[in-house]
Amino acid sequence: MSLSVIQMNTQADVAANLRQARRLLEQAAAGGARLAVLPENFAAMGRADLAALGRAELRGEGPVLPWLARTARELELWIVAGTLPLPADDEPEGKPRACSLVYDAHGERVARYDKLHLFDVEVADSRGRYRESDDYARGHSLVVVDTPVGRLGLSVCYDLRFAELYVALAAAGAELISAPSAFTTVTGAAHWEALLRARAIETQCYLLAAAQSGEHPGGRRTYGHSAIVDPWGRLVAAQPEGEGALVAARDAAEQASIRQRMPVARHRRFSVPHLAGTSE
Repeated sequence: MSLSVIQMNTQADVAANLRQARRLLEQAAAGGARLAVLPENFAAMGRADLAALGRAELRGEGPVLPWLARTARELELWIVAGTLPLPADDEPEGKPRACSLVYDAHGERVARYDKLHLFDVEVADSRGRYRESDDYARGHSLVVVDTPVGRLGLSVCYDLRFAELYVALAAAGAELISAPSAFTTVTGAAHWEALLRARAIETQCYLLAAAQSGEHPGGRRTYGHSAIVDPWGRLVAAQPEGEGALVAARDAAEQASIRQRMPVARHRRFSVPHLAGTSE
C-alpha cells in the first residue's frame, strides 16, 4: 500500500503547472503509489485572479477539475488535489475557499475539505504580512474518507499548528492525514519538521506533507522539505528542495502494533474538541 507526496515549484501559468504535476504523478504511479498528494496551490500561485479562476472551475469552464478527473482515471491513482480556490458548492459566486479535493482512481470526486485555519500572520521575510482571509473564506467541517491505502483525514498547511484538528481526525478514524502546504522559508525552517512529527506522534497516523519549494511570483519563497512521516514520528521519505515525487509504503501491521502497545487514544483524559460535522 504505497503512498506518494509531490513537491512542486508552482508559478502563475496554469497549463505549465498542470504539465509539471502530471509528470510527477506519473512518477508516483510508476513507483507503485496508490494515492498521491499534490501541494497547496498546485495549479497556480501569484495570480490576482484566483477567485475568478475558481468560479470558472465551479461552473465547469476551467481546465483544472477535468484535468484532475482525467489524470486520476488514466493513472489509476487516487489524488489529493492540494488546494484550489473554489467557492462553496452552494454559493458559486461567493468568496472562494482554500479547497482540497480527493479523486478516486476512476476519476470521481469523493471528498472536499475547505481549509479551517487561515494564514493571517506577520512573518520576518521579504513579504512580511500574510492575510489569507482577504482572499478566502474559512471552512467549517473536518473531513475523513476511506481510500485503498487507509482512512484519510484532510488538512492544509497552517492547520498543522492546531493539534485539536488532528486529534479530532484521529478520533474520526483517520489512519493517514494529508497536509498539502506552502510554508514560508522562515516558518518552515523554524517549525515544519517539528509540527509534522508532533502531529504524527500524537495521532499515530501517517502524515503526508506535500510542499511547494523555491521562488514564486510576487517574491514569495517556500520551504519545500516534503515528507512522509510514519506513526512513530520517523521521516520515512523526504525531499529538501526542487520538484519530486516521494513514494513510501504504509505498514498497516506496524501502525496497529504502535496503537496497541501505546494506546494514547484510550488514555486521553480530555474530550475531543467539537469541530462542526465530519463529512465524507
